[in-house]
Amino acid sequence: MATGSGTRADPWQLKTPPNTAEYQMWHDESASPERLVCQVGSTQLHYHWRGVEDLLAMLQAHGDWMLLGGADEQKVAADDTVEAWGRSETNPVGGWYGTKKGLRGRFGVYLPPLLEALGLAEVSHDPKNNRMRAKP
Repeated sequence: MATGSGTRADPWQLKTPPNTAEYQMWHDESASPERLVCQVGSTQLHYHWRGVEDLLAMLQAHGDWMLLGGADEQKVAADDTVEAWGRSETNPVGGWYGTKKGLRGRFGVYLPPLLEALGLAEVSHDPKNNRMRAKP
């Protein structure tokens, strides 16, 4: 389970789905639009804050486990995965939830553990091919 309150001063301390790497996230309310900041080592990624709520709504509508399929921006996301949805023109933002050019991918890696930490979703923690679903 994650620690932290989700502020810049006290970020959520999270682990990737296979529990192999640690990272931090926080809600940046001062950005317009509000964003989720993801700090992975010295690299900082940004996602639309609304991605948390939108991903939950999509998972609830999906109704079952969904593969995460995390991929860098430069790689094609596997079909029918959280990653593919996070960059699809048919999602609520009409494209990428990642907002930092060149670092817009990995939505399917970094958002699922946050939803789990917030008590909104379940995430498998296998070495590969992790999945998630909205909490019943």
